[in-house]
Amino acid sequence: MTTHSALRRGLAATVFAFSTAAALPVQAGSWLNSWTASPQASWGEEFALPTNIPALLDNQTVRQVVRLSLGGRRVRIQLSNEYGTQPLVIGAAQVALAATPGRGRAITFNGRPDVIVPPGTPVLSDPVDLAVAPLGQLAVSLYLPQPTPTRTFHWDGRQAAFLAPGNQVAAERLPATEGLSARMFLSAIAVEADAPRGSVVVIGDSITDGNGATLDADTRWPDFLAARLAPRGIAVLNAGISGGRLLSDGMGRSALARFDRDVLAQPQLRSAIVLIGINDISWPGTAFDPQRAPPDAAALIAGYRQLIARAHLRGVRLVGATLTPFEGALAGTPLADYFQPHKERLRQQVNAWIRSSGEFDAVLDFDALLRDPAQPQRMQAVFDSGDHLHPGDRGHRAMADAVPLDTLR
Repeated sequence: MTTHSALRRGLAATVFAFSTAAALPVQAGSWLNSWTASPQASWGEEFALPTNIPALLDNQTVRQVVRLSLGGRRVRIQLSNEYGTQPLVIGAAQVALAATPGRGRAITFNGRPDVIVPPGTPVLSDPVDLAVAPLGQLAVSLYLPQPTPTRTFHWDGRQAAFLAPGNQVAAERLPATEGLSARMFLSAIAVEADAPRGSVVVIGDSITDGNGATLDADTRWPDFLAARLAPRGIAVLNAGISGGRLLSDGMGRSALARFDRDVLAQPQLRSAIVLIGINDISWPGTAFDPQRAPPDAAALIAGYRQLIARAHLRGVRLVGATLTPFEGALAGTPLADYFQPHKERLRQQVNAWIRSSGEFDAVLDFDALLRDPAQPQRMQAVFDSGDHLHPGDRGHRAMADAVPLDTLR
């Protein structure tokens, strides 16, 4: 198979449906999350990668742009102080359509324009009367009036953010801030949508988070999937964390640890997709995790089984995706040993179980979709971002286009 349509047909043929969840009833004007960014704890200079955020914000405004999946007549903003060790003080906040950031609406919390978020907790704003279209962009501006450590963030936001001195939440434009593309404190946006049909969460690592996709372009594979599902009234939530692992904490909590928070707690959840495990296999022995040995296939399979059991206990359909090819990954970097033959053998064992076990409700064979037919341990060049690990924009689109939408019902 060489054409995109053939690849899509080939993947569709490998989808195995073992149960059919009943469609959710239509609920006019109900709330559900339309965008999420999974909170992470910031790390110190000893880690191999920089956080790329200021360690402290003080009397500053931060503006962040997000693209929703579903639209709605009103919105609510969720902030997170999950990893903070002191109260998070927000002096003022505003949300606007991204095209007109200076003509937004004030965000209030329990009727007040300011809020104090205790350590370890989130806060949800009051509803804001601001209509936004499906796949529309919002700009959220937060004023932090006092010294605030940035302990809670999302590293790989793939979207430029802006910092400015003082309270400028209502400013039309803020100066560009070079190198700032992480999320700070902003963790979810809910919409009051007309007749929504539920949500789908994709939990994964950097491939889902969008590393390798073009900045400021919304070209992650969950973004493309959101565009396909928005006409059906289904929200797509990206719960990817770059560096994420199934079994162990890394650049964020393990998928097992955060599954309730990032997946099962989502309102009107109908199904979830799991694409995670390559970092469990490949981090050990690298600069990311030099002392740890890779898990065996049995340990990874036990982890997937736990996710399946927890999803089914809540009546949620869980779709498993095979781990994608990675020979040659990160060559020429301090992580050049990310790929090793014994790690490839482990990936093949895990993929064989995902394909053949019948334990997931459906399977997406992204390995078969992206691999080079002539070198099946490698990603096909047309889909490769260039680092031989992460898909580029064309690879992300191929992944989303190859998802048979009926497997998410």
